[in-house]
Order: sequence, then structure tokens, then C-alpha cells
Amino acid sequence: MPKSATDIMQEIVVSAVLDAVDALKAASKGLPNNLLRDLNAMHANATLADLPAELQRAIAASVQGAFARLRKEGYAVAPADSVRPVGPRPSGPAGGGRPDRGGPRGSGPGGPRGPGGGARPGGGDRDRRPPRQDGPRRPGGGGGGAAPGGSPRKPNPGR
Repeated sequence: MPKSATDIMQEIVVSAVLDAVDALKAASKGLPNNLLRDLNAMHANATLADLPAELQRAIAASVQGAFARLRKEGYAVAPADSVRPVGPRPSGPAGGGRPDRGGPRGSGPGGPRGPGGGARPGGGDRDRRPPRQDGPRRPGGGGGGAAPGGSPRKPNPGR
């Protein structure tokens, strides 16, 4: 049974890390202080040029070996723009999934929707509250309590 791409990549990464550790040991020439200095010099924003020469060579060899191993295992390695993406195949009818019932889209028993096009048959935006004009909201929600004038809000009988 062929190995999965995940298993192969895991083996490649483990091998690359072990090769990198060996390269760091070789770069320090057996001196623990130099090894610690090289390790402490590495950080998340370090580039390949920031690393010791032995480590750079080990990384280059690991990358070349990774691509060769993937090709040997039967995986294609190519630039992304040269490979045609393969999407999921539709499982429904050949016409796109839904049959064409005729008529303009959005028409129904009540006719086409109005300019609002919302969930309400009357147009959707007619009863919507206008945006606030009194500045940014206060932290903490500010839902209850007194209105900006200092007195409690009166219930709106129109709703």
C-alpha cells in the first residue's frame, strides 16, 4: 500500500530537522558556547542568510531531497499555475442542480420583490431605524438606563 502524502511529509520534516541539528553541531566545531550562540541567534524572523553556512547547506540538501522523495513516491511536484485545479464533481443533474422553472429570478406568487428585496414583501427597508447620529457607542453596551437627556426613555406606542 502506498504511503500517504502526510506520512511522507512527516518523515521528510523529521529528517530535515535532524540534519539541521547535526549541521548546527558541525558549525559550532564542538564548542558548546558557539552552539548556544548559534541557537540563540535564530528567531522567527531569521532568514536563510542569517543562519550558519553549514546549516544553509543542510537546508538546501533537505529541500532537494524532499522533492526527489515526493517524485519517487509518485507525487507530482509542479508550479501551481501549471496544474489545473480539480474541483468536486456535481452529483446532481447535469443542468446545475436545480431545474429551470422559467420566469425571472425572484418571481413568485406575490410577483417580483420590490426595490428593497428583503424578507418583507413590502420592500424591506421601510420600517428600518435610521443610523445613530449622537456619536460613538459607549463601552459596556449601554443598553439600559437613562437616555442622553438624563430622563428615562418613554415607550414608543407606534411599535
